[in-house]
Amino acid sequence: MRFLSLKTLAAVGFACSSLLGSAQAEPRGFLETIHRHATLASTSPGNGDLNPYAIFVMPQDSGVLHKNDVLVTNFNNITNLQGTGTTIVAYHPETGNISEFASLPANLPACPGGVGLTTALTVLKSGWVIVGSAPSKDGSTLTKGDGCLIVLDTKGKYVTAWKGPLINAPWGDIAALDRGDSATLFISMSGYDLPGPYYKDPVTHYPPIIHKATVLRLDLKIPQGQPPILDKQTVVASGFSARADRDNFLFGPTGLALDTDGTLYVTDGYDEEVTAIDNALTRTDAVTRSGDAVGRIISRGGLLNWPLAMMWVPGHHLLVSNGRNGQVVEIDPATKKQVYAQWIDNDQAQQPPGNGDLFGLAMTPDGKSFYYVEDDMNTLNISTP
Repeated sequence: MRFLSLKTLAAVGFACSSLLGSAQAEPRGFLETIHRHATLASTSPGNGDLNPYAIFVMPQDSGVLHKNDVLVTNFNNITNLQGTGTTIVAYHPETGNISEFASLPANLPACPGGVGLTTALTVLKSGWVIVGSAPSKDGSTLTKGDGCLIVLDTKGKYVTAWKGPLINAPWGDIAALDRGDSATLFISMSGYDLPGPYYKDPVTHYPPIIHKATVLRLDLKIPQGQPPILDKQTVVASGFSARADRDNFLFGPTGLALDTDGTLYVTDGYDEEVTAIDNALTRTDAVTRSGDAVGRIISRGGLLNWPLAMMWVPGHHLLVSNGRNGQVVEIDPATKKQVYAQWIDNDQAQQPPGNGDLFGLAMTPDGKSFYYVEDDMNTLNISTP
């Protein structure tokens, strides 16, 4: 278990001067209540899959899963090639054990390019599991397939896959509104026209930025006792930055969080932004890129350092994991202020500490703590008061 003092936080580059005031002061945000970080379990299953990405906490018993179980996807296989992970593991908090929930064939014929499970993961109230695949043959975007969305049953068995021209490398968190007999999902698509990671723009001599990543809304019908039906697909935002990357597979919009008023918040990692897409549940057209952003800018730069996964925390704030360091950043979308940041991974083996380690986030059921993964250690971790 790691305990991070204020002195340690300052030494690695983060300080919040107002935190040094009275110990009796009310916390300004959720992160100020978090003080401990602990490793719970390895996320690598029997086949050796690596690189944990998505985290999802079960809201109810469903098949072989139980309420509060934690699902984690793996993006890499045992040889550490990205876009080749085929497993979902389940952590059982009541026992501290972890088990394999699903194992898919690497060359699933229904999924263009095969299987490489991403951060796109959700479980419907009806028990159906939906997970994204952004596959590769050699661990890079040079051999990237279009991928698909895979539907599993409550026992982790393959049921069907959704593919098509609007689905290309389903990448980020799934934001969902589940009504029981129908559901609306939002998923980012980051694979359009990405070259291999070593291709350089002949003018800039850097890997090209492709402004074609989208957020797709999927409207589902869920007949009782039957798998969900993909009824309608609508691109609600288009023009996010995406770029092939040797070490990170790709950069693209990752974090998605849906507000009660229908506003969808999106992290644009390459542009260091969190933006808002208005009327996401009902709009029939796509918000497109204007200047250097897609949608209304909520937060940019500052403590954000390649923002990835994003979720709601108490106080109606957003919590974002950084990809280029071991911090999470709390944002108040109402005031557009970055409230606080905290190092949850200060591993000195990377520079800056925790660089490349963080990805998925999920709140614990009691709303007081949160789960996260450390990619370098292949572990599920928890941050608590």
